[in-house]
Amino acid sequence: MTEYTEEEKRIVAYLHDSVARGERYFRAKTIAEAIGLSAKQVGVRLPRLAEKSDDVEIEKWSRARSTTWRVTPR
Repeated sequence: MTEYTEEEKRIVAYLHDSVARGERYFRAKTIAEAIGLSAKQVGVRLPRLAEKSDDVEIEKWSRARSTTWRVTPR
C-alpha cells in the first residue's frame, strides 16, 4: 500500500472523486482552490503522485501558462 502525506491524501481523494464524475484535465490552481492548499503545494506534489499513485494515473499533459495534468482512473 502506498504511503501518502496528509496533503497528498487530499489531492488524490479530490482527483479520484473528480475522475469518477468524468473530469479528466486539471490545473494545480483549480485543485488547490478546491481543497484549501496553495497552487505551489499542489504543483510540487503532482509529479511525485504521478509516480506513486495506485488510485489514478496522473500525466503531465500540456504547458501553456501553467501545466495541465491529465488524470485517468486505474
